Amino acid sequence: MTHPYFRGIDGPRVLAHRGLASAPGQDPAIWENTAAAFAAADAAGARYIETDCQVTADGDVVLFHDSTLQRIAGDPRPIASVRTAELVELFADHGGLLTVTEALEAFPRSRFNIDVKVAAVAAPIGAQIAPHAHRVLLTSFSDRNRAAALDSVRRAGAEMPPATSGGKRVIAALRALSGARLSPARALRGVDAVQIPERHAGVRILTPSLVRAAHALGVEVHVWTVNDPAEMQRLVDAGVDGIVTDRADLALDTLGRP
Repeated sequence: MTHPYFRGIDGPRVLAHRGLASAPGQDPAIWENTAAAFAAADAAGARYIETDCQVTADGDVVLFHDSTLQRIAGDPRPIASVRTAELVELFADHGGLLTVTEALEAFPRSRFNIDVKVAAVAAPIGAQIAPHAHRVLLTSFSDRNRAAALDSVRRAGAEMPPATSGGKRVIAALRALSGARLSPARALRGVDAVQIPERHAGVRILTPSLVRAAHALGVEVHVWTVNDPAEMQRLVDAGVDGIVTDRADLALDTLGRP
């Protein structure tokens, strides 16, 4: 049965990568994965927001991609070593820091694709996602971290599990088995989507056989991170179900609005 995360929105799906922080005319001071970036994605018409989570020194699960503040703020400290209040102050002029709970409550119409970046996220995230599991997809490069987060949601009493996208191990199995014309049913058990780059380290990940094998098992294929409209259309024409993009505004204009 199709998870509610996917229901009621016609494809192709546009997933606003870390919100929308790079469109022309936007304030360049606005950072990715912030309240302002999410608001911009919502205003552009994006129904899906892709984001990432880390844990602060206080144990709060905040929406942030990198393990350190270096790229965003020129500060080499790990997120895990910084108090939440200091991060709130740092983000105040750059769009506003959000916890998982704050994002889900502030954007009740949005469906969130949440990437679990570290193992420490798994335990606290369960109770935060449980009331919103019908509109959340949990993913991680680490299938171990993904499984731990899913278990945490279950133990928190969610009425249903969130949707989920397979990690590196699942994707490698799908790529190998589909290429050998073998069924990946076991590898994709319990998985609703795979989210992949078209190529990685010179190797083509997205292939016609991968798309066919995933679709035969009811699993969607989303490709990241695509910002060129012609490339978006080419991938959708090749059977891709969703595009993860920094330019949700362009993607919606190109692929159509739900």
